[in-house]
Amino acid sequence: MELKNGLPVSIKLATKVTQQQTTEDFYFELAGQLVTIGDTLYIRYQEVQEDGQKIPVTIKIMPDGAVQLTRSGDMRMRLKFIYREMVNTSYNTPYGTMLFSTYTKNLRVSLKDRPASGKIMIEYDLYMADEQIGNYQINLDFTA
Repeated sequence: MELKNGLPVSIKLATKVTQQQTTEDFYFELAGQLVTIGDTLYIRYQEVQEDGQKIPVTIKIMPDGAVQLTRSGDMRMRLKFIYREMVNTSYNTPYGTMLFSTYTKNLRVSLKDRPASGKIMIEYDLYMADEQIGNYQINLDFTA
């Protein structure tokens, strides 16, 4: 799977966001790319906003089991998930940089070679300063 441009994949992405006792579910079916560089796997796709704007997203699966999610664009965000660890991160907005932390409650990655496919499940709490601002669940399935 060592490809420069990437292997086309179909992505099913389900997210659940719980903030202030309100829960919202989102579901997307997207086209993306799977790229392997060394022992690191990258899943790339574009998230389409309500206003039609496309935000590039990259999910990086590292050999040590950690997963990193990067959203580019005007508001750049990089979240790193390590099972049962608190990780500090920043969120760059047009108005300045905001500091956040994630605590990963659950993290599962399952990958297959033939066909190239996998499942990623992440459940985490998001904190700003020392205050929890939400609980998030991401379920991403991809198939070449």
